[in-house]
Amino acid sequence: MEKTLNRIHPVSDPEATYFLQVSWEKDLGTGFSLLLSDCQCAWTGKVSEADISKEAADIEMDREKYVEELRKALIAAEESAGRYNFVISRDEQNKACHFSYERNLKDGSFRLGSLKLQEVPNPAEVVKELIGYCLDSLGKLQAKTERLQRENERLFSNWSDVEKRLEKCVVAKAELEADLYSRFVVVLNEKKAKIRNLQKLLSEAKESAVDAKCSRDSIATTQVVIKRENNYDASTDEESENPAGASLPSAPERRDSSLLASPDLVDPAPRRKRRQRTAKPAGTEAKVAAHEAQQPAQQK
Repeated sequence: MEKTLNRIHPVSDPEATYFLQVSWEKDLGTGFSLLLSDCQCAWTGKVSEADISKEAADIEMDREKYVEELRKALIAAEESAGRYNFVISRDEQNKACHFSYERNLKDGSFRLGSLKLQEVPNPAEVVKELIGYCLDSLGKLQAKTERLQRENERLFSNWSDVEKRLEKCVVAKAELEADLYSRFVVVLNEKKAKIRNLQKLLSEAKESAVDAKCSRDSIATTQVVIKRENNYDASTDEESENPAGASLPSAPERRDSSLLASPDLVDPAPRRKRRQRTAKPAGTEAKVAAHEAQQPAQQK
């Protein structure tokens, strides 16, 4: 059986102190028992499961929510101080006591429940029971405190070990970072040196390729010029050896006059052009002399 003990102050007499013990089996919604005492008198009563359902229906509240309100009002009364009110009415002979509990609102309050408590014949036994319950609870709390203290000490010891390990890890991490950075610098410098060497070799290779290309172009140009000069020298030698043949072309040569009448290829060499202007073929001079001899005969 579960039990709780709380200290309450009734609304009618805030200076008075009462002790309220609530007992239940499995759940507060299945019913509970109340024991109220002012250390001189004691009263007891019981609320059944049907009474709980009836009270919830009377105030038009969901049953689960109503049970939660009962738990806050009766079990966690000190934690919910100011949110709930308790009303205690005793008869003249203290034979009975009317006990009710209310929920405070901004503009008033509404009653959660009430019951009539009966006087206990021997209140000293009730007080003894309450004191025993307090001592048992105190012992449990002390044992729990000691267990938590030992757990706290163990956790603190573990935390100290973890802190030392963490400090070692931080130092090792710093050393590892420094070592890795130094290695990185070495590797980076080596890579930079290799890149510079490769760039130098690439530049030299490009320059060599350009020089080789220029040499090939120069050689090819020289060969073309020499070939053209050789061809020109051969043609001028043939013209000087056969002047008559050039002035009196044969019949086959007349048929090919169209080819000879075509303009000569322009030779870019200036020396060839100068020689063409200064050296006239012998065939041309013979044609001019014959033409001058024919003109006096026609005049006669």
